[in-house]
Amino acid sequence: MRPFLLAVAACLSLFVLAPAHAGEEENQRAENAVRVLKEIMQAPDKAIPRDLLREAHAIVVVPDVIKAGLVVGGRHGNGLVAVKTRDGTWSNPVFVSMTGGSVGFQAGVSSTDVVLVFRTQRGVDSIVHGKFTLGADASAAAGPVGRTAQASTDAQLKAEIYSYSRARGLFAGAALDGTAIRIDNDANQAVYGDGVTARRIFEGGVTQVPNAVVDFRDLLEEYTAK
Repeated sequence: MRPFLLAVAACLSLFVLAPAHAGEEENQRAENAVRVLKEIMQAPDKAIPRDLLREAHAIVVVPDVIKAGLVVGGRHGNGLVAVKTRDGTWSNPVFVSMTGGSVGFQAGVSSTDVVLVFRTQRGVDSIVHGKFTLGADASAAAGPVGRTAQASTDAQLKAEIYSYSRARGLFAGAALDGTAIRIDNDANQAVYGDGVTARRIFEGGVTQVPNAVVDFRDLLEEYTAK
């Protein structure tokens, strides 16, 4: 009987301790997203134009997207998306994953930071539904950089999403057609609680908000303040 009781006690201790570890990986993801956004916006004359950010309907930041392959390749990363609320402030962010493939001559592994700036509500609605694909569900083009948001091509003018990437310290617009963005429900529930949906997070219906997540939201407020 004693071994049985010891086993039960061990299981109960794990159950009690579990919440202390829940969301640690997600907190690190949020911290990485904050770091990437800061570094990109502080890049001299190469930052995302602030007036473009002010007009955005949503912002996605995915640090360390891993691209690997030989002839047929793929990419994957995890990040955050925040949307502009009705009162003009930024929502608490939702955790997302990014996946995509490519075909052509390529070899090796690389890591890239990716930022997506949504210019229309249609793209935001696609996010809430759980998944969308750049170029299919919403048109995307490499975004302008610098102090102003003037677009230089017809493709940019028509694009619903501006895409950016940074690899090896260099930051520039990027073409990411075919890349899929999905809501990471497991990560969101680890951070915000069981049963919490992306829509509920976007609409301000959560009370359990870690500091790392708050920092991401506050940084967006800082960069889009007039």
